[in-house]
Amino acid sequence: MLRAAETGEPQFVSRHGTDVAVVVDIATYQRLSGTGVDLKEVLLGGPRWDELDLEIVRSREFPREVDLGPDEVGPGGR
Repeated sequence: MLRAAETGEPQFVSRHGTDVAVVVDIATYQRLSGTGVDLKEVLLGGPRWDELDLEIVRSREFPREVDLGPDEVGPGGR
């Protein structure tokens, strides 16, 4: 049963003629359950910022003024 599952053939297990379980190879199980990759691998597998040819341009202007109403807290606080 295990050799057949290792070669990619799912093996059905039955009890009293009713299928109750299936034995699959570990790669299939990990793919189906999502346990094949951990968060660290996903995060480290992304693009490296130092290798990308990106030009990031940011505005040097001050942010706009926002009217918070009569209870506005000024630069000195309350």
